[in-house]
Amino acid sequence: MAVKRRRGAGWQYVLKRKGLLPKPVYLTFRDEVEGDEYVARLEALLARGIVPVEIASDTGPGYLRASLQNYLNTTEVSALDREQLEIIANSVRWDLRLADCTFTWAVKWVSDFKREANLAPTTIRHRVGALARALDWALAHGMLATNPLRALPRGYATYTEADERETVARGGRAKTDTERDRRMTAEEEKAIRAVLITGRRQSPNETAGRALVLNHRTALTLLFELALETAMRMRELFTLGVDQVDIERRTIFLDRTKNGSKRQVPLSSVALGALTPWLEERADSALVFPWCADAGDARTVRKTTALLSRQWARVFDAAGCPDLHFHDLRHEATSRLYERTTLSDAQIAKITGHKDPRMLMRYANLRASDLAARLW
Repeated sequence: MAVKRRRGAGWQYVLKRKGLLPKPVYLTFRDEVEGDEYVARLEALLARGIVPVEIASDTGPGYLRASLQNYLNTTEVSALDREQLEIIANSVRWDLRLADCTFTWAVKWVSDFKREANLAPTTIRHRVGALARALDWALAHGMLATNPLRALPRGYATYTEADERETVARGGRAKTDTERDRRMTAEEEKAIRAVLITGRRQSPNETAGRALVLNHRTALTLLFELALETAMRMRELFTLGVDQVDIERRTIFLDRTKNGSKRQVPLSSVALGALTPWLEERADSALVFPWCADAGDARTVRKTTALLSRQWARVFDAAGCPDLHFHDLRHEATSRLYERTTLSDAQIAKITGHKDPRMLMRYANLRASDLAARLW
């Protein structure tokens, strides 16, 4: 139980948890009822072994979780990194000091992702990458001597034979990188557009013709159109501000993307034709699309992502392609850039936001005929 005592015109609470909090946390409230309620919630979390991020700064900058909170508060971080760092902050030991983040610790940390959490290699890379960038910040501010995550060997996220044995012994299975290569056929695109227009199933089964509950069907249609014409991610689309679209310059200006960098996305004539009348109707709105009330709030963005993912799953199922994901539209759009334009890999990467050129290597076969045409 927290120690509560009168201090001047307010009340001070002292929280202690051996093995969980490295030192006492002091909280002061002017209102006793408010203080009792807040501390009760904190104690309920502490009883479950969870230390809320909001009291991280009370434990000093020498600890990893406090350092992560300072990094998130002072640095422009991508949505993906913020999401991963919040997971990390709520999972690492509260008393873990930055000085304890050695190479040995890093190897064990990554090993636990595979052997205990049984995460996929892609998820492991996302998590390690996010923390590596946070530790780079700590290094630049003199809090660390070296960044141990930068010393991890190539292929650190791949399950080794030892990882596989340990994972299987725990009831899991070794996971591998799975590269989705799902293309949308012309028939599927036609069926999806029909669902968006009519709001009815197109698949040839006993439920064909049954109406679907699709809110904002016109907005969903525009989202589908822009996904295919711009290769933008779902989150980049539904958080798009009206002021980020320049119709005269035929360009969308993305300030913050999944990778945390800015980029400019050119608009095709099809995208321009769909966007122009839509923006005229939403001249008084801050956002292009109606679903996300606050594009700057990570929790709201996550909820909107989940909502739209479910909505698109219903649309694709009604169109007879239940194995299609919305993110596959980004792959389809990138493929079309290779098939229908003469843009270079570097130019396409600027549009799509792929930072690593190797990510675009799988599209090279789409231009095999172009390469053959250049031979004597």
